[in-house]
Amino acid sequence: MDGKRFVTTAALTAALGCGAASAAMMHPELGAKLSGMGMSGVVNLQSNTTKDQLCWTFTLAASGITGASIRDAAGMSVVKLGSMYTKKGCATASKMALDELESKPGSYHVWVDTKDHPGDLRGTLFAGMAEMAHM
Repeated sequence: MDGKRFVTTAALTAALGCGAASAAMMHPELGAKLSGMGMSGVVNLQSNTTKDQLCWTFTLAASGITGASIRDAAGMSVVKLGSMYTKKGCATASKMALDELESKPGSYHVWVDTKDHPGDLRGTLFAGMAEMAHM
């Protein structure tokens, strides 16, 4: 019986330890430096898994912007940042999507669409806030 108790306690400790490590690797503040087609900018994102919400603030030196989204490596949209482009706002996102963004930000890219080309400005997400350039 003592052997079983030890195995159960060890398994529970290992499981809790893994959970703590996973929580420590979550990054609710994300950023991306955007560039393309001679334009540049940054976006800062704040994830709130409790409210299923992703908020953003863009600083862009670009014109004719029509929309923005976060996409995976295959280019599939994961979260649309509003129905139209706004410099600052919040959108509803699934807890699963937010967890993925927070735990693996480098696997996702922000695409900013302009009148002429979808995804003209792009940048890879990273943990932490992007520096706001003076534009």
